[in-house]
Formats: sequence, C-alpha cells, structure tokens
Amino acid sequence: MTVLDWPFPLPTPGCFPARVNSRDKTRDLTGVFGFFALLRVAVRDELTAHPEIMVVFDGEHGSARRRELDPGYKAHRGKDETALAPIKALPHIKQGLDLLTVPWIEIDDAEADDVIAALACTWSGDRNAVIMSGDRDMYQLVTDRVLVLNIAKPAGQRLIDAKHIQARYGVPPAAWCCRTGLVGDPSDGIKGVRGIGAVTAARLLHDGLSLEELPASGRLVGKKGRLVLENLEHAIRCRDLARLRHDIPLPTTPTGHASPALPLAAEVLALLDLW
Repeated sequence: MTVLDWPFPLPTPGCFPARVNSRDKTRDLTGVFGFFALLRVAVRDELTAHPEIMVVFDGEHGSARRRELDPGYKAHRGKDETALAPIKALPHIKQGLDLLTVPWIEIDDAEADDVIAALACTWSGDRNAVIMSGDRDMYQLVTDRVLVLNIAKPAGQRLIDAKHIQARYGVPPAAWCCRTGLVGDPSDGIKGVRGIGAVTAARLLHDGLSLEELPASGRLVGKKGRLVLENLEHAIRCRDLARLRHDIPLPTTPTGHASPALPLAAEVLALLDLW
C-alpha cells in the first residue's frame, strides 16, 4: 500500500522547471500536472512492485480540534497566492484520481495525517505500507512494516525507515512525539521547550524514554535538566498535540489489490480536457 499525503512537495511556478499552462495561456495547470507527474515518477522509481495507491487530503476543518488545544497550531501558515495554489488545483486532482480509479479520502473534520495514521493501523497486507510525504510527523508511524517516502530527498535517501530516524535524530519512531514535545515543530506552530535542541532531546530520550519517565530517570541534571523539569507539563501538551489519531472512522480501507498503472501527467490533463 502506498498512501500519498497531499500536498506533498508539490511543484509550483517557483520550483518546477517551467510553468505548465493551458494552450490558450489562460489557466495555470502546474499544480495538477505536477501532482500526477511526481506521483507517477515516485511509483516508477522508488517502489519495486505495483502498489495499491490511496491519496489523503486535509479536511476543511481538520485543524479545528488541535486549534482548540492550542490557538497557535498552524496559525502561521500563509494564505497568499502561492500558499493557496495547491488548493486551487484540488478539484481537478480529485477528478483525475476518479478517472484513474485511484481512491482518495477527505474527511471534513480530520487532518490528512490522522487519516493516514488510521490507515497505517488497518494495514495487514503482505507488503510494506509506504507513506509518501515530506512531513516529519509521519516518522511516528514508522515500523518494520511502515516506511516514509520523501521525494524531496536525493535519490537513494528517499525511503525512510526506523534505522534512519534513530541514526539521524537519536530517537526511535516511538519517541518521535516526545522529541517534538521538547524541540517543537515550527512547521505546525508547536513551540516545544525554548532552549532545548535536538542534541539534548536525543540524550534525554535515548532508548525510547518517554517524557513522563524523565523525572525518575536521573537525566534531568544541570541547567537543561532543570529547564525541562520546569516545563515538563508544557512539553507533554506539545507532545500530545503532535500525536496522530488512530481512531478516525475510515470511509474506505486498503483492498490489497494493485492500482492501475499511472499514465503520463499530460495524458491525465487530456482526459480532464484541461489543455
């Protein structure tokens, strides 16, 4: 199973080799073209067998639950033309997925990350589940059966497993949210404990220790230790904010059957009569 977390690193006019316009030059099709082009290339180049593909979108009110806990959650996200470009491409992307018989899920009051977590929990097939995403929140879902594929990384480094996370960040996937509770996550507006960085977090959470276990661990020593102890409740709140839900009721689940081969992006645009 391959689950696509949309929007993944989607090409925009600023980062795609060239803007893709309709023949009459009235419509910017870069978002739609880029979505299907990158999805096809990722499946072709990074996956060894024909996968079952599912695409997940954020619900319109998906962030509301976490914003009730922390009004700063994702409050910094831009609302200019560049930030809204993926949303404008959304209707045509959904139509294209329907034409290709690729299932997609959008739940109004759920974030895509939570839906993906629920999907990962339901997966029991013979093959690995691969989450195609550039969001490091997905690292908490990594197991020996669940991997993350980040197409923004260099070739050969795109599939991320538990060993990579441990080697790169010093914590196992199970401690990822505790790490976020300490260091924060600027992309989501989660602040963490000011003054605690990645090195300190890795030392404190070594061997998968949880935040609740730190006071009795003997590791909260010195200035940094006192800082964590004084802000432990805040760190736990940040940790809980970062934790993905696994209890989202799903309208559809993986079937275990491979999706049809994906055509060229230009062919999808032709099917949609967008040229």
